[in-house]
Amino acid sequence: MRRTAVITLALSATLGLAACGGGEDPMDTGGDSDAGASGGDDAGSITIGSANFPENELLAEIYAAALSDAGVDVDTQLNIGSREAYIAGIQDGSIDALPEYTGGLATYLNPEITATSSEDVLADLQENLPDDLEVLEISDAEDKDSLVVTSETAEELDLTTIGDLEEHAGDLTLGGPPEFETRPNGVDGLQEVYGLEFAGFRSLAAGANLTVQSLANGQVDVANIFTTNPAIEENDFVVLEDPESLFAAQNVVPLIRADAVNPTIEETLNEVSAALNTENLTSMMVQVQTEGQDPAEVAREFVDENL
Repeated sequence: MRRTAVITLALSATLGLAACGGGEDPMDTGGDSDAGASGGDDAGSITIGSANFPENELLAEIYAAALSDAGVDVDTQLNIGSREAYIAGIQDGSIDALPEYTGGLATYLNPEITATSSEDVLADLQENLPDDLEVLEISDAEDKDSLVVTSETAEELDLTTIGDLEEHAGDLTLGGPPEFETRPNGVDGLQEVYGLEFAGFRSLAAGANLTVQSLANGQVDVANIFTTNPAIEENDFVVLEDPESLFAAQNVVPLIRADAVNPTIEETLNEVSAALNTENLTSMMVQVQTEGQDPAEVAREFVDENL
């Protein structure tokens, strides 16, 4: 029944995208309904998608560059939106694969998940994946959700863990991507696991500089920021510890349609996963977010040096 609910939600998200109008659908493959089918050679063809934040776009560009080098005919459909939107796209065939995060996807498929380690989260994810989807090998690279405060706020309120916010949350504004307000490991999870009831929630773009600026300028007091974001160190922000493991392991992993997999694609994406780790992913994010480099160029450099 859970799987049916996920698919229903995904279809609803697809209809919502279609209803937006005005401009092209980011998942429109230009009328080619066979984009994910076998291509003109043995390596096949594939459409790689991404979520709507810089790191996921970077990872999608890495997948695309590596697959292209392997002889696969690659198309990209980047910045689709949140998980609710791109799961719809991969299930209706608009895209064939994209970089995912084990904990986030596992929680999306199973809101009651209790696993926290990389191995257990992956097992739960595989158990609840729809039959038409697969995940390939996970990477050592991990980018977790986190709650972050300024060093001044941490010192003033004596904050080191998320639980330390309990007596102060009623006076604080939480900022994060729109979906964080409704996801099980977002606002609801913070209340259930840590007893936090914030004074308000401010919707901000996922992974964007707006979140960093809002925290630095005091427009929000606590922010949901991904742990590989270089702005954390650059701004001397404090990542609050998560002793209750609300945020499960978040290893980067390729999510792919089962009918899009072939030996070349599987081997190539597994090689990418083997080459990725948290350190080099964070370093690339400095190039993209801090230095303003083109994600496609950063991806090309990584593939040339590591694959």
